[in-house]
Amino acid sequence: MDAERLRAILLQLPHVTETMQWGANLVFWVGDKAIGGKMFALVDLDGEGGPVISYAAGPERFAEQVELEGVIPAPYLARAHWIAIERWDVFRAREWQQELTAAHSIVFAKLPKRVLQTLSLPLKEQKRLIAQQRLLASSKPAARPKKRAKKT
Repeated sequence: MDAERLRAILLQLPHVTETMQWGANLVFWVGDKAIGGKMFALVDLDGEGGPVISYAAGPERFAEQVELEGVIPAPYLARAHWIAIERWDVFRAREWQQELTAAHSIVFAKLPKRVLQTLSLPLKEQKRLIAQQRLLASSKPAARPKKRAKKT
C-alpha cells in the first residue's frame, strides 16, 4: 500500500473530499469542510519517520487496534479514539479497505443533522451551497487575538 493507492480507495467512499493542511498532510473529510464536514483520515506525505496515516478507530476498536504492532494512539487525536499507523505494511489491501471504510462510517454517523441534510441534496445544490460557504468564509476578516487583561 502507498499514499496514492490509499487516496484512490478513500475518494471512492461517499461524500469524501480532501484538503492539504498542516504542512504536507492530506486530510480526508466526510462532507466538505466548508459545510461542517468532519475529518476521518489524515495521510502524512512528508515521510519523515512518523506515522504514515492516522484515522478514526472509534471507542469500541481503539484499545484492540493499538495492541497491534505498528499501530499507536494518534498524536493529538487519541482522545477522540484515533489511531496512527507507522508503516504501510501493517495491513493488507483488503484490511486497509475495511479499516478506512469503518473510519468513514464512524465519522459519518456523528455528522450534525444540518450536514446530513446538505449531503442528501442533489449534487448540483450541494456544490452551490459549498461554494457559497467558501465565499463567505474567505470574505470574513481574520480573527484577532484577544487582549489579555494586565495583572496589577
